[in-house]
Amino acid sequence: MSSLEISNLRKSYGSVEVLKDINLSAESGEFVALVGPSGCGKSTLLSIIAGLESITSGEVRIEDKLVNDEAPKDRDIAMVFQSYALYPTMTVRENMTFGMECRNVPKTEQAEAIDRVAELLQIGHLLDRKPGQLSGGQRQRVAMGRALVRDPKLFLFDEPLSNLDAKLRIEMRTEIKKLHKNVGKTMVYVTHDQIEAMTLATRIAVMHKGVLQQYDTPNAIYETPANLFVAGFMGSPNMNFLSGRVVSTGGKASVRLDGTGITLPLDGVRCGAPADGQEVILGVRPEHFSPAHEQRAERKGKVSVKVPVAIDMEEPTGAETILMTRIGGHEAIIVCEPDEAPRPGETMEFAIDMAKVSLFDPKSEARL
Repeated sequence: MSSLEISNLRKSYGSVEVLKDINLSAESGEFVALVGPSGCGKSTLLSIIAGLESITSGEVRIEDKLVNDEAPKDRDIAMVFQSYALYPTMTVRENMTFGMECRNVPKTEQAEAIDRVAELLQIGHLLDRKPGQLSGGQRQRVAMGRALVRDPKLFLFDEPLSNLDAKLRIEMRTEIKKLHKNVGKTMVYVTHDQIEAMTLATRIAVMHKGVLQQYDTPNAIYETPANLFVAGFMGSPNMNFLSGRVVSTGGKASVRLDGTGITLPLDGVRCGAPADGQEVILGVRPEHFSPAHEQRAERKGKVSVKVPVAIDMEEPTGAETILMTRIGGHEAIIVCEPDEAPRPGETMEFAIDMAKVSLFDPKSEARL
């Protein structure tokens, strides 16, 4: 196993800076997800770790060894690509042994590695087939198998599931999680899908416009996002943002929502001490609303505040119903159980779980 350390890394193409002062580390055996929208620099960062891209400044260390100037073949990494990159004229067995053949690995060692990986990925029955005879999920298993026979220090995944359909993505996500548990190696995984990042990673690096926005555990990023971008990007449906102003009465702070008569006491909100009159953005996730039935709120032990909500539209998804609503003049999305969902055109009181609320500065966009 090996660690990964990236320090003060910058990457520019001419005058365009695509990575700006990136600092992150991964301990041996960690699963790190690089997540963000298209063009945020996550794939470029992965290519730099692999040695496929040069760096402008900074350091990349694998197992405490500086690898800035080392060729990809000397870094002892294995990469799984989005496109599978399998040789169409070779069988699965030949695809998986090709790299070992190039390194003159003895045939007995090749056979042992193939048997071990084929059993791990359950592809033993596919070894004599060619890629054209395989499904998308089977091809992805073969691509992972080709990486696993290397037994490298680092595994790098570049959006490996983006070409699969929704059902197969979920199945392969489970397979990758099992794989990480079984091999115990350090893995760096690039995805634009925040659900993949949340379910797979031990730590997530959220990137935007070449800047590392937050690097933390999935739970910490979801519960305490560092800024408005992280709060809006992580989570589905997105977090609701309600603008308002802090008001203090008798030493207790509240937020009065703009354009409404609604005031939300900040009791239970995990934040600093905002100044009286300070403009803020209050963030509430859709699942942190609940129909304001006192018995239900008491049963869950919530510190909650009731607000009137106008229902514009509903989207039933089976297990839950997504409501498009208005709180005063603010648009909001609420998730609730189907049998508790009001009908479009109705107004209903919902309780906000204030312990889950986040406050942000509208100018700096940072969490308060």
